[in-house]
Amino acid sequence: MTFQRGLWPVVASALALIGALYAFERPFRVYPSMEPYDNIPLPPDWQEKAEWVFARLMYPQHPEARFGRFGRFGRRFGGALNWREGFTSWTQDYPRADRHFAAAVRRLTRVHARSVEQPVDPDDLDDFYDWPWMNAGEMGDWKLTPAQANTLREYLLRGGFLMLDDFWGTEEWDRFYESMRLVFPDRPIVEMENRDPIFHTVYDLDERYQVPGQWALARGTTYRNDGSVAHWRGIYDDHGRVMVAMSFNSDIGDSWEWADDPRYPEKYAALGIRIGVNYVVYSMTH
Repeated sequence: MTFQRGLWPVVASALALIGALYAFERPFRVYPSMEPYDNIPLPPDWQEKAEWVFARLMYPQHPEARFGRFGRFGRRFGGALNWREGFTSWTQDYPRADRHFAAAVRRLTRVHARSVEQPVDPDDLDDFYDWPWMNAGEMGDWKLTPAQANTLREYLLRGGFLMLDDFWGTEEWDRFYESMRLVFPDRPIVEMENRDPIFHTVYDLDERYQVPGQWALARGTTYRNDGSVAHWRGIYDDHGRVMVAMSFNSDIGDSWEWADDPRYPEKYAALGIRIGVNYVVYSMTH
């Protein structure tokens, strides 16, 4: 195959742009998790470039968070936790859930997924917009600054997608909404209807049910606080695209994290993975 002479500047410019994008992405780093496991081995292909990466949103801890300054992890570390160094609520399920789900995306779709996740700091503007799909959990524990809320709003309006998970009942919803209303004070949070394309991109998910965490099953229930009813909520852009998808009163992250554990029921792992796969493919096609 030969190129016409006039095409070489175009090809060279494209290659330079790709190189520049990779240069601006922050290096992969593993943070300490608040989960009770350590030293999860890196997959052998962790350095392989891919078209999709599980980006995990880092966030500051709410002072009233369940695992915050006055919680058991705060007491363990003297109440001086720095959210940028891990151990706080954004690391719930991390990194095991992230890697299990990335493996599922590889197996169940044609999406070339990277085997390891990417924690993303909302204060790092040189990196934040490089990851078009993000996930965050324990949303009753976040507390964004106004600047971070502005950055997240800009990210979503540019076409980014955010999946929010694992917050339960009135108290945690109220703490969650403190920050979400900073991001979108003028956009409503609505129940996503069954006919929405997000539930039909890969799997038809009309029949959804509450996905409990492993912690709940261990104590013989499926929820905490007053969060007994699962909700699938969203925030839409001006063209009807879901920008923010919320699994309220469910723990999809645990369904990924414990998907390989025979003690965690398959029915919950299967639904949680299918929901996540739909959200990934929707975000890449809408």
